[in-house]
Amino acid sequence: MTEKVQVSGSYWLQTAPGGAPRPALAEDLGVDVAVIGAGIAGLSTAWELARAGRSVAVLEAGRVAAGVTGYTSAKLTALHTLIYDTLRRTRGPEGARLYARSQTEAIEHAAGIVAELGIDCDWETRSAYTYVRDAGRVDELRAEAAAAKEAGLPASFVTETGLPFPVAGAVRVTGQAQFHPRKYLLALAEDLEAHGGRIFEDTTVHGLDEGEPCRVSTGTGATVTARDVVVATHYPIFDRALLFARLSPRRELVVAGPVEAGRDVDGMYITPEENTRSVRTAPLDDAGRRLLLVTGEHFTPGTGDTRKRFDRLSAWAGEHFPGVGLTHAWATQDIDPTDTVPMVGPLHPGAHHTYVATGFGGWGLSGGVMAGRLLTAQITGEECAWSGLYDPRRLRSAVREAPAFLRTQAEVARHFVGDRLRPVPPVDALPPGEGAVVRVGGDRVAVYRDEAGALHAVSPRCTHLGCLVGFNAAERAWECPCHGSRFDTDGKVVEGPATKPLERRDI
Repeated sequence: MTEKVQVSGSYWLQTAPGGAPRPALAEDLGVDVAVIGAGIAGLSTAWELARAGRSVAVLEAGRVAAGVTGYTSAKLTALHTLIYDTLRRTRGPEGARLYARSQTEAIEHAAGIVAELGIDCDWETRSAYTYVRDAGRVDELRAEAAAAKEAGLPASFVTETGLPFPVAGAVRVTGQAQFHPRKYLLALAEDLEAHGGRIFEDTTVHGLDEGEPCRVSTGTGATVTARDVVVATHYPIFDRALLFARLSPRRELVVAGPVEAGRDVDGMYITPEENTRSVRTAPLDDAGRRLLLVTGEHFTPGTGDTRKRFDRLSAWAGEHFPGVGLTHAWATQDIDPTDTVPMVGPLHPGAHHTYVATGFGGWGLSGGVMAGRLLTAQITGEECAWSGLYDPRRLRSAVREAPAFLRTQAEVARHFVGDRLRPVPPVDALPPGEGAVVRVGGDRVAVYRDEAGALHAVSPRCTHLGCLVGFNAAERAWECPCHGSRFDTDGKVVEGPATKPLERRDI
């Protein structure tokens, strides 16, 4: 059995540290476009706009490509588990074709950028597979293969794969890609700056005035004035179209370790079974070894025992890849839209110069590249065939998929109310290395006791919309189950949509 692993951090961040930090925004600035967020959606948009002749400023609360994009499994594919049969039914054959075309062109566009800039980012062309082991789901896979092929993808139904175990069936799409996402984005950022774009790190955005021009206020006290503003913060930090009600956060775990070249699975795999399992490899060293990456165990942030989830995922990796020594373990976060398709376009029905990119549902790499091209077209006044498909202002699909919307809101309400009614332990019951919402003098307080026994106490109310946070013991972070905001043990924001820290408490 594979030994248990400790959360070690992202392999992508460790193998592409990124050099010296860029400065924070120190003085007021005027540009054509302000882009909030320096992940793949934000940087892709900024890069495209700079190439189109626009002056651009990117505002990043942390560091470039060190947020969600730095923790991905790094697959660039248009095969998004099981989506095309659903799209064929809900958006019609043309909607499915537009989705396939937009995602495929995004992959081809990224390949062109890699070639043009000469980026050394371990780019590899691979087939993508969605597989099942349950024979009872084979018809579902056949329908998906047929729908994907009808949508224009090189898709087929197969029963043989490169996995070290039999499958009942799989959808295979050839000509997909995988790469090192941080190496790619660091090169993109450098080229953006070479073309006049400016990137400011450690710059948290606090406000957005949608005047003409727009004004973006930051935590440094400086303001950016821009004709257009793009909110590309994964989960939008501004809610001006009830987007929060149409998005739900999902956290997922990753474990990785070296395998010999002969054990390469020769493809990128995912299954909706077993609480999701995703498998691929990446180049590792000059000896020809590969890095095996296994992803799965998705859950709502701030709920359940994350350490047990890591143990289950590690055990699965050890069962199917005996002898693998896991060297890395980390987690990523995805945002699912209630109506299947990402939201890329105007921020709200009355927006004229503000845009958003969100809801990529675990497929943010192809989605982020697509978003960069789509938003650039909209800002520069060009036509884009799939603008309507991704439009955040869409209403018909939201109404059609109302049950998913209602389930999302019911879950938020359950946490908002139910978490306040749950019994909580006294602070004395908290062992070292653990955190919990406890009772102190009649009040609820989020307390972490470090290994030395010292207590770190903060308010349990998320500074976004007031839900109570839960503790992720494996990653040692406070997490909001309602909208996915994350904070460190002293309350500092790790991930939005929250932009303000949890209030400190003196106990």
